[in-house]
Amino acid sequence: MVPILLVLLLALILFGAGFAVQALWWIAVIVLVVWLLGFVVRPTASGGKRGRWYRW
Repeated sequence: MVPILLVLLLALILFGAGFAVQALWWIAVIVLVVWLLGFVVRPTASGGKRGRWYRW
């Protein structure tokens, strides 16, 4: 009984970690796309130069 519970617990932990890593990869891809789009779609600043799309 105990080995079965340990195997089920291990499978649950590995499934949870795999799902979290998959979700983090998708979040990283979305952030990368938004970051790259920020370079393409930049507002023009005063003087005709391209402005910064971020605030820092």
